[in-house]
Amino acid sequence: MSPLTTPADATVPSSAPAASSTAASSTSDRLAEPGAVARWAVLGAGSIARKFVSQLPSSGGVLAAVGSTDAGRAAELAAFAVEQGAAPAGEEPRADGTVGAPTELVRTGTYAEVLADPTIDAVYVATVHTAHARLVLDAVAAGKAVLCEKPLTPNAGTTMAVADEARQAGATLVEAVMYRFHPQTRALLELVRDGAIGELVHVDAAFSFAASDREGRLFDVDTAGGGILDVGGYPVSLARAVVGAARGRAFAEPLAVTAKGTLGPTGVDEWTLAQLDFGDGVTAAVRCGVRVDDANIATITGSRGSIVLTDPWFGDDAELTVRTVDGETRTLSFPGAQPYGLEAAATVAALRDGTGEAAEISLDDSVGTARVLDQWRAAIGLRYPFEREDVDIPTVTGRPLAVSPDAPMVYGEIAGVGKKVSRLVMGVDNQQDLAHASSIFDHFVSQGGNTFDTGWLYGDGEMEARLGRWIANRGIRDDVVVITKGAHTPHCDPESLTRQLLESLDRQGTDHADIYMMHRDNTDVPVGEFVDVLDEHRRAGRIRVYGGSNWTPARVDEANEYARAHGRAEFSVLSNHFGLAEAYDVPWAGCEHVTDPESKKWLEQRQIPLLPWSSQARGFFTGRARPDDLTDAELVRCYYSADNFERLRRAEQLGAEHGVAATAIALAYVLHQPFPTFPLFGPRTISEARSSMRGLSVSLSDEQVAWLDLR
Repeated sequence: MSPLTTPADATVPSSAPAASSTAASSTSDRLAEPGAVARWAVLGAGSIARKFVSQLPSSGGVLAAVGSTDAGRAAELAAFAVEQGAAPAGEEPRADGTVGAPTELVRTGTYAEVLADPTIDAVYVATVHTAHARLVLDAVAAGKAVLCEKPLTPNAGTTMAVADEARQAGATLVEAVMYRFHPQTRALLELVRDGAIGELVHVDAAFSFAASDREGRLFDVDTAGGGILDVGGYPVSLARAVVGAARGRAFAEPLAVTAKGTLGPTGVDEWTLAQLDFGDGVTAAVRCGVRVDDANIATITGSRGSIVLTDPWFGDDAELTVRTVDGETRTLSFPGAQPYGLEAAATVAALRDGTGEAAEISLDDSVGTARVLDQWRAAIGLRYPFEREDVDIPTVTGRPLAVSPDAPMVYGEIAGVGKKVSRLVMGVDNQQDLAHASSIFDHFVSQGGNTFDTGWLYGDGEMEARLGRWIANRGIRDDVVVITKGAHTPHCDPESLTRQLLESLDRQGTDHADIYMMHRDNTDVPVGEFVDVLDEHRRAGRIRVYGGSNWTPARVDEANEYARAHGRAEFSVLSNHFGLAEAYDVPWAGCEHVTDPESKKWLEQRQIPLLPWSSQARGFFTGRARPDDLTDAELVRCYYSADNFERLRRAEQLGAEHGVAATAIALAYVLHQPFPTFPLFGPRTISEARSSMRGLSVSLSDEQVAWLDLR
């Protein structure tokens, strides 16, 4: 039986954690009662856990349990909690009328034993970085609110998947970036937002220290050691938050990340600095290290002055100084703040009010910071062994990949493929690494997707090799449809086609392409020569069906006339630009669109399956396009017109009626054509994938399709 095939009478396990929303709801209800005290468990008994426990009483919560792989360390932390006044006020009497010893007020056990305790409301995960994801999802599955020490996971791909799992389960999940909860940080962001130092120009922040030796988790590549993941997230998240505040948002994403640094003998980063470019002349310089002492301060510079934080991270001696051209110097102090207690309180508040996320740092913010940290590590050549392109990265839940019972996907048929083909096709061209690809692809399959589009040219071969590695890791080659493209300009000839096809199959670790398309046409080559070589590979079993990408309708007709006359298989598919927005130009030379009325008529007459790229017009329907915004020259050149903005307005109107975004309506338009369509989409995040897939559930009448297209 195939890994993704399940008997009709069996229950297909969901890819989402088996979290009990009922348990989370009952916990929220209990904590809403007057005088209710949140009962916490800590997973991991290291030094950071001690810091958290010492400040937990300030949140109003108590430590009720410690989970650890080391029973001795767990007992020590339990005793410390009693000393700090963080333990429950008392223990229920035993059957003989006695009560336990003071240290027994805090129970200890394995991670699983602690998570199984129904009296625990919230969990603080304080283990090594590589254990975070699984423990977070185990806690979510147990119905607990979760505060996870930074980084949430070692990379953006896994962080994105964990965040999505938590959201789908209706769970509370907060990344414990404790300085973000300090009143000093709140004051800083308010000052920047209010323009206290004029227009923001630059952020400079460092968090570095010199460890006495190269031992322990900090210097172990297998536990994601090094400065970037241990402390680099602080200055990065500060820069993103400050720039966001200046722009009236919660955070901002850098347009570019460059970096230099030193990898030590154990393979981790020991000192490194990065430059973040946020556009519009706003930059940030961030530094971190585990073998170099630095002045751990933060300076925010604007057009009218500066703000300096002498203790930006721990806030033990929090002092913020504002200096401006007016000659005024203001110093703000924040004595007695306990940020670990504040992050615990924020987690419980998110549980109580049902938001599931802390206002101070959302899960989108956490994913964004993780993405920058990935870029920082990539710039200095640091990739951990468990992230390599040739390793088996498991699903984030640890369970086998499966299609969710409520998957929204719909399917079609393409003659000759021999498998059902998902109506949405995942584009394999923008996944930064195997961890990111695994999370996106796993999600796509869990939603019923089974068709992937890649090309010999993408990422100089890295993309299709990445796809092949993921397919091998999951063992699902027979369940998926792989579209492979080759013969791109300037190597668009029969010989290059053969060479690139064989290279593509080798990269993917397979012996055939379910669908093969020429990526471009070359009208200098007689069409029969292309048909002959494609059919030769089809007869050899290397290709199931073939077609063209960016071929004109007339050239496809010519190819099929030749095929019929010479006993060859015809072109079975076409992949050109098509969507709700009419294209007036194409993004790249050699591309072809079929958005004009004549091409649409041809598609309806021929009934050739169309696999359209840029079906959502490269972001035109996401809200990026406005008549007065000409910053994206490509978007303007290809799509800006009064007619297209009217199509956008109608998509927004219809989207409001259906309760979906305009992008979902644009996708539904493509799916409701009078000819078979299998639109390609290229989400960079799981959230984007979910948003697009909502278009699968939108039903449009023929009249609505015509109305959207101004007919």
